[in-house]
Amino acid sequence: MEILWVLMALAMFSMVLLPVLRRRRAGIQLVSPGDPDAADPANYGFLRQEELDVRMPGPDQDLLDVLDVVQRTQDYRAAAQLLAGTEKEGETRWQRVQAFAGAASLELQQRPGGVSETPGGQWLRVWRAEAPKDPGGAAVHAEFLVQQAWRTSTPGTDDFRIIMEEAKAACAEAALLAPGDPIPYIIELSVARGLAYPQPEFERLWLTIVDRAPAHMGAHLAALHYWCEKWHGSRELAYSFAEAAASRAPQGSLLAAMPLFAVFEHLPEVNLVRSFYQSEVVTKAIHGALFAVQSARPDDPMLAHVRHLLVFFLVRSERWAEAMAQLVHVDGHVGALPWTLTSDPAGDYAIFRALAVAGYEANGGSPATLLH
Repeated sequence: MEILWVLMALAMFSMVLLPVLRRRRAGIQLVSPGDPDAADPANYGFLRQEELDVRMPGPDQDLLDVLDVVQRTQDYRAAAQLLAGTEKEGETRWQRVQAFAGAASLELQQRPGGVSETPGGQWLRVWRAEAPKDPGGAAVHAEFLVQQAWRTSTPGTDDFRIIMEEAKAACAEAALLAPGDPIPYIIELSVARGLAYPQPEFERLWLTIVDRAPAHMGAHLAALHYWCEKWHGSRELAYSFAEAAASRAPQGSLLAAMPLFAVFEHLPEVNLVRSFYQSEVVTKAIHGALFAVQSARPDDPMLAHVRHLLVFFLVRSERWAEAMAQLVHVDGHVGALPWTLTSDPAGDYAIFRALAVAGYEANGGSPATLLH
């Protein structure tokens, strides 16, 4: 089995897709696609890799329909209407703001414009020009600037700081247009990380968010980045933040899964020791996330985020049946951690899915025994 994990690590870091896996007495081994002994995810109703949607972690048909209209017609009004009708304190609004901003940013990247070409994302500029008092448009613009900074510049450079300062000002404007709305402040969490807010300043920002939306999972995930070792905190501070959030999580909240995200943020870049994923800290975090998933509302917009991360950890922990139980719920959409950190989210997800199927079948599982 050890050779399998070596091959997995090499595949993930080189972005080379693994072949399909199969069952053997010696364990799970690699075979060529199409081999008669290969474990086939399609037998479980899973989508083919090329059919996986990399834009979102889970389904939001209203958002997809509006994005299609906006990008096809370059008319922002459908987006404005959708955001106006979305609960401002909820997770869905935050995800939709991110989606609209990301769509505009990607459009601009693909079509930067020129003498005879209109730049991509023009609908967002028109939105801000024609409806400057629309809080939805202001929030999307602020998030757009944040994504542009991370996408086009390097932290610490003058270009990065200039865009982030502009984003900070846009957050303040969006907050004035929507009193009580946590979204502008949640957007500023990324600004705080990029501009290295001192901890007292960051904590004041965080208290503003908690006052408006104390159980907002998306806000907690954004804040966790700041406290991580690779940014402005440490492993201990990040774990403490995540565990505190989990301990005060209300009934049915996914905040109980926060420690698993903290563990993920501090994974070693290369780890070939299987026992790490079966260690007490990882096992405890997995159990917390499983509890959160089981007690959460089926329609919680953040549920897919937790399930995707569970797939990663459950496969690494060789808990095949539990990984399959999560895959049943998320297959089809892969726009979530950890897949979005790679250049090929669908391919990376497909690797882990194939491993889960092969491990499940190696231990006697089959499509007939998998509960949906």
